[in-house]
Amino acid sequence: MFDVIVIGAGVIGSSAAYHTAKRGFKTILLEQFDFLHHRGSSHGESRTIRATYPEDYYSSMVLESSRLWEEAEAEIGYKVYFKTIQLDMGPSDNKSLQAVISSCKKNSIPVRVLDHSQVYEEFSGIFELPEDWIGFVTEHGGVLKPTKAVSMFQTLALKNGAMLRDNMEVTKIKKDGVQGGVLVRTRNGQEFYGKKCVVTVGAWMKNLVREITSQMLPIQPLETSVHYWKIKQGFEDKFTIQNGGFPTFASYGEPYVYGTPSLEFPGLIKIGVHGGRPCEPNERTWVAASPTVVDSLKKWIEARFQGLVDPSGPVMSQSCMYSMTPDEDFVIDFLGGDFGKEVVVAGGFSGHGFKMAPLVGRILAELVADGVAQGVDLKYFGIGRFEGNLQGNVKDFDDQVNHISGFSI
Repeated sequence: MFDVIVIGAGVIGSSAAYHTAKRGFKTILLEQFDFLHHRGSSHGESRTIRATYPEDYYSSMVLESSRLWEEAEAEIGYKVYFKTIQLDMGPSDNKSLQAVISSCKKNSIPVRVLDHSQVYEEFSGIFELPEDWIGFVTEHGGVLKPTKAVSMFQTLALKNGAMLRDNMEVTKIKKDGVQGGVLVRTRNGQEFYGKKCVVTVGAWMKNLVREITSQMLPIQPLETSVHYWKIKQGFEDKFTIQNGGFPTFASYGEPYVYGTPSLEFPGLIKIGVHGGRPCEPNERTWVAASPTVVDSLKKWIEARFQGLVDPSGPVMSQSCMYSMTPDEDFVIDFLGGDFGKEVVVAGGFSGHGFKMAPLVGRILAELVADGVAQGVDLKYFGIGRFEGNLQGNVKDFDDQVNHISGFSI
């Protein structure tokens, strides 16, 4: 019997396996596909890490995650986290943008608010903002290497004694009335027994939880695309971390646009729209973003970068998935019911959870070990928030993805 069975080997599950194994728990990590596959939400070449959130409770989680990323890097001996500054921008009256500035101040995160001309000067004429826009700069930005990071956590889990098995699609989780704990059964007929179970299956969460409990978690998979755009010849160095000090960035309003410095593909910059279209995770189209989304990006790039980035179209696009909750907050909780505190679920990371994977993995290990998380208030991430209120947590600012994604359960 295992102390902990972790189901789902994306970045959250791999981090959880690392943290449980590091605590000395006999751990097994199960993945339904090949390890490091491209069918979920934890693959690719870059993710943004930033501490700028309109919700007060995320900023401190990001800062702690930054420390834990560096701690894991020190253990493995290579880098997955590349620091730079973060630039947020948008109309000065945007409620989300103002909420982010307020949140930074509440969390003692230094922030420099700039008008449109100061942004132009600060970034050597790269960003051109409308007169009624503002930008603000914080020091806590950066780029994470996703596939490399997942591999890092899996390697560290192995080094700490965990067992890893891929091509193990879990079809059943049930209470083990004989030995206690839980029985996990896979499609190929194998069975695993564990005292505790952690479920981190990303876009498959809603379907798996419904199968084992008939409970409906409002976590909607969205198919999204990331796009790479060509930088004008002769200006490539201005868009890098190393030479240009280029920031990770987010642009508020419609569309909500995000981007990272030129890092993974020389001469290209990643710029995308936060959102996607509802899908079933096993029935994806793998089609690039709709013309409407691409057109909105073309217009944004043409207006912001003044010819330094070719706005005629992306030269490369990659498909990915979100697991979106109605309030865009995580689900980190005991499954409850007949399972009590023996099964923990973590999902609904809504296109912004990757950066917090080291901390979420530690939280899951603490829930397994002690039943409580240390130093993090999980009240915003409970399953119970959806009882009688499928919208979940109430926010005092504008939604960031509803205009693109829609939502269904």
